[in-house]
Formats: sequence, C-alpha cells, structure tokens
Amino acid sequence: MSDVRAADYVGFETGTDDAAERERFAAIVEQLRPECERVIAQYEDARSALLPILHLFQNEQGWVSPAALRACAQLIDVPLSVVESTASFYTLFFRRPVGRYMLQPCRGVACIIRGAEEQMAHFRERLGIGHLETTDDGLFSYEEVECLAACDRAPCMQVNLEFVYDLTNESIDAMLGEMRAGTCAIARRTQTSPPRRTWIIQQDSGKKSAGAQDVLSPDDPGGIGDRSGKDMLRRIERDPELLLARPTRERLVRDGVAILDGEAEKH
Repeated sequence: MSDVRAADYVGFETGTDDAAERERFAAIVEQLRPECERVIAQYEDARSALLPILHLFQNEQGWVSPAALRACAQLIDVPLSVVESTASFYTLFFRRPVGRYMLQPCRGVACIIRGAEEQMAHFRERLGIGHLETTDDGLFSYEEVECLAACDRAPCMQVNLEFVYDLTNESIDAMLGEMRAGTCAIARRTQTSPPRRTWIIQQDSGKKSAGAQDVLSPDDPGGIGDRSGKDMLRRIERDPELLLARPTRERLVRDGVAILDGEAEKH
C-alpha cells in the first residue's frame, strides 16, 4: 500500500490549494486506512479491493471526491485513470455531491403496470425537480431507475438503497413529510459538500468517444463503418505474440493466449 500524505491533495471539487482542506481529507484517509488495509488483505491482487474502498470513501464523504479518487489510486497502487474509469462506470458511485435522501422509484414494466408513472409524476410535482436532479435545499436527489426486482410489491422504490414497497401518492406524501421533519426511519446520507442541481457529469453522458464516430449508430462502435475490431482480430490471428507483448495480468489476455495455443495444437 502506498503512503498517502495530506500534501498530495487539493480541494474536494474546486481544486483550490487549501492547506486546511488537505489536512481534513488526510484525517479521513487515516481514519479509513485500517479498514482499507483489512479489505486489501483479502485479495491476492490489491486492485480487486477498489470497489469496496470506493464505497468506504463515499460512505464517509457522501460522494467520491477527486481527492478520494486519488487516495484510492495511491492506496492500491494503480493509475488514477483506472480508479476514475471504475467510479464513472458504476451508477451507485456519485462523483458530485447528492442529497441526504436518494429517491429512486422503479420504472420497470411491473411497476409501470401498477401505476408507477403516476407516482413518479407525483414525486416530480411534490419535489419541484426532475430525473437526475437535487432540490435546492440539498435534501432530496431524484432518479428514476430500471427494475429493482421487487415486482411482487410494485410499485416500489429505493431510498438510500433501502426498499420501500406498495407506493401510493398518499404514502409518498407521508414519507416526504417524515424526511423533512427528520423522523424517517431511513437514515440520511452523509453530506460533506453542498450538492448542485445535478450530480451527473457531462463527459459521462455527452458526445461519444472518437472511436464511435462516423458509424451508422453512435451506440455501436463496432458496427458498419468501423473496421478496427476486425482488423485487430486479423492482426492477432497472424501474430499471437501481440497478446504476449502486452504488459498486463488481465485474465482475458492470458485466457486468449491459452485459447490461441490450444487452437494451434489442434492443427
């Protein structure tokens, strides 16, 4: 595990060079370090501990700040790009601050059949916000999600990952009232930084990468008009050593080499 120092960190989201803020974050790292070490020790490869360690920082801060991403990279000794790509892939990691209550009604087929559209419209009207938005007071964030696999209790939702079943407009009003009054049985999320209107980062949902341009469907970079995938397979077919030359321990590469060797033995 790499050493993590306060001097390595700048401001949470603004990037300001604030010494007191660096010291506060360094204290969080030291607080979490024993648990991080315990988690890392469970795995042969420290990289396997990335997801649980990201969760540890999010539980402490309420989101995974840029400083937390850098700390994770140092703790498990991987490039920052690896941590950033992982945190941006999973929707349960928030890279901007969110509300005290993350409200996630299900919009799966079973819930829609049981009236979820009416309940989602009721949420939006009562909160004054839409999908992927946070209320001005920072109390509620709202996201309409895909099937939560509780179809027998539809319409359902999750609040801070706790299930709430058999939703009605009346039960929604009662729940929101308890949350505002601080009497709700579901615990509030940690919130160390004030949230913006949305926690979505544009680069995650904006223009596709260059590899997906000039094809019939921007969501299918391997489709018609993009020959790079087939060209790479042909190169590997001609020269399997291309796989061996990659400095990686990825299973896909190792297994790929084994498959190619096995095919060669058959012939």
